[in-house]
Amino acid sequence: MTNDSLAGSIVRHLRANEHLAWLVGGCVRDLLLGRTPKDFDVATSATPSELLRLFPRAGQVGAHFGVVLVHDGGAQVEVATFRSDLDYEDGRRPTAVHFETDPQQDVLRRDFTINALLLDPETNEVIDYVGGRADLAAGLIRAIGDPVRRFQEDHLRLLRAIRFAARLNFTIEPATFAAMKSLAPAIRMISVERVRDEISRILTEGGARRGLELLDTSGLLAEILPEVAALKGVEQPPEFHPEGDVWTHTLIMLDGLREPSLELALGVLLHDIGKPATFRVADRIRFDGHVEKGVEIARQLLGRLRFPNAVMEQVEALIANHMRFKDAPVMRESKLKRFLRMPGFDEHLELHRLDCLSSHGSLTNYDFAVAKQREVPPEQLRPVLLVTGHDLIAAGCRPGPAFGVALREAEDAQLEGRVTTKEEALKIALAKLSPTPLP
Repeated sequence: MTNDSLAGSIVRHLRANEHLAWLVGGCVRDLLLGRTPKDFDVATSATPSELLRLFPRAGQVGAHFGVVLVHDGGAQVEVATFRSDLDYEDGRRPTAVHFETDPQQDVLRRDFTINALLLDPETNEVIDYVGGRADLAAGLIRAIGDPVRRFQEDHLRLLRAIRFAARLNFTIEPATFAAMKSLAPAIRMISVERVRDEISRILTEGGARRGLELLDTSGLLAEILPEVAALKGVEQPPEFHPEGDVWTHTLIMLDGLREPSLELALGVLLHDIGKPATFRVADRIRFDGHVEKGVEIARQLLGRLRFPNAVMEQVEALIANHMRFKDAPVMRESKLKRFLRMPGFDEHLELHRLDCLSSHGSLTNYDFAVAKQREVPPEQLRPVLLVTGHDLIAAGCRPGPAFGVALREAEDAQLEGRVTTKEEALKIALAKLSPTPLP
């Protein structure tokens, strides 16, 4: 069972029990655009209690809003009772809802016209109360009714409008965009987790550059990512960056992303985030220490938005290492192998490729790293260690901080092929220590 076939069977089951039912929302939009929907939603006149009677194994995911989740194998579909929303007091959720029997009332409380179409999965008939089909054809994101009211009801719609415009390469209708600009500070009332999730989608669902440009022109960028807004106008040395300032460079890189991981997209967005704080003019424009400063700023930014630790660690690693590619051709063999075996090295490679293509255009160091990655077999990048801490203890050494230095020295020799046996590696490690009998 797939999501679309499950949705069709749900609509048929509801209609067989004398309830109105249609596909609704993003899945209809995507189907009409020739895209494959990820999720399917059904809107119906059946009340929540009737839904639970008809689908006894369904889970309530929004009992207050009349939403149940119907499962069948790996497929799942949200089914919601027609409703109208009462007052919004927190800028996110209505204080109460009123269940309706008229689908038009359900449509009128939704966000944008292109997300408010109803589709009969059996006949493909589309019901359009708000001009959504015309806006789809024109490539427009338009709020339903009064745009100021729509955004005041749910401030997260400010970011959703940008996400849809970026992913679909649509234009935001002028009155809708004017309302967004006037209400941009209201985004601060939304939880950082929801803001984080929308930023993540803008960066990874397609059209990341356009998304950042719209965030900027709407005023939302300065509200949610002031560190990124600070990249604008920061000049760079033209001999290395003929494309322009740091903001322009970052936008060009974002434009080159193709179905990126979240970590790579964030790495691209933040790789030069330390440049505004380290800008100086000497013999030329310089950004001394911008990598270290960038890691520090990124850690604060990602922490503020409560990204998972694993995401933060990889993004910080991408920033910390993005300038090391220029040294790769002259690295010692052991250092180069450690560089090539960094976790998620393909993301480091892609960030560097985009960085080069968005500035000076030379891929010399990228090509070198790719060639070495293919040339060195995995067992040589991560060989089974010839000597461990247990071996040092057995040799009479007292555990301590010096162990790490000694073991690294032995591994370097192993990576460079200077030793091939445990005895040889142990000799190098012990030379860094003063063996003393254990008590």
